[in-house]
Amino acid sequence: MTPGPKNLITDVPGLKVGNAQDDALKSGTTVLTADHPFTASVHVMGGAPGTRETDLLAADKSVDRVDAIALSGGSAFGLDACSGVSDALRAEGRGFVAGSAIVPIVPGAILFDLLNGGDKDWVENPYRALGKAAYLNASPQFELGTAGAGTGALAAMHKGGLGSASLVLEDGTTVGALVAANPLGSVSTPGDRHFWAAPFEIGSEFGGHGPDPASGLGRIHTSRKAEAMKPAQPDRTNTTIAIVATDAALTKPQCQRIAVAAHDGIARAIVPAHTPGDGDLVFGLSTAAREVEVEAMAMIGHAASICLARAIARAVYLASPSAGDLLPCWSAVHDLS
Repeated sequence: MTPGPKNLITDVPGLKVGNAQDDALKSGTTVLTADHPFTASVHVMGGAPGTRETDLLAADKSVDRVDAIALSGGSAFGLDACSGVSDALRAEGRGFVAGSAIVPIVPGAILFDLLNGGDKDWVENPYRALGKAAYLNASPQFELGTAGAGTGALAAMHKGGLGSASLVLEDGTTVGALVAANPLGSVSTPGDRHFWAAPFEIGSEFGGHGPDPASGLGRIHTSRKAEAMKPAQPDRTNTTIAIVATDAALTKPQCQRIAVAAHDGIARAIVPAHTPGDGDLVFGLSTAAREVEVEAMAMIGHAASICLARAIARAVYLASPSAGDLLPCWSAVHDLS
């Protein structure tokens, strides 16, 4: 398995990703869409998710194709980003057709970034406009780090961000991950230099510093984020929201299985993960461009978990500083060369 040419989820042919953010707000939205509607499902393992239209993605529900998926900052306000995406899709004539009605199907998930120092004193919810702008910006190339839904994200010790990674399997199947990382836990080991995901790094995609040689690391948990947010309840201000994708032709239940497997990537890259105060969630999708044997499912799920772990580390590694930040960027602490 090797990364695709862009090392992005858009190495899966037909996928596009767009970002939109407001630097004063310290928040933004990321939208994934495709040339054609795609099969999707979802799996939630965090205790505090914020979602829209995810019930439709259950295996027994009638909708079998979606038009886009939105990841957004803004907590519950950010769910309105899906409405902006729906507006743009409807204007293009895309969506579920029922007589003269066109209804775009846009599931979404949000992360909590309301206490990150940005100006949240809006009169009109800004996320509908951000969702529409992100959709209109969608292309095979997109920014990582402090961009889109990762603009205001914070991990325990550093700024979070938007990350992505891909793998091409030996049979030619492509798997990719996209994540907005805003976890309660830390993405780096104590001392900040090494990433928990280091054993899965390919090349020097997040610094090449290798695994931490120390032992007993999982017993140590400190959080600059918790200190910076006092007196708020820092255990309720977190979430890692992600999408994993493949061009393998999968059913909706199979898409859910790769989402389940991909959660291992969150646990490999963040400590602790899947806490009661995180809304950890993974969408799984298929563009159905390649027929594969059922035996390939295990390797596709495994690749999705590796891609997601790498994407989380890249999100923090590529975050950039901006005025009023509560936490330092990893790059401000360590040399990126």
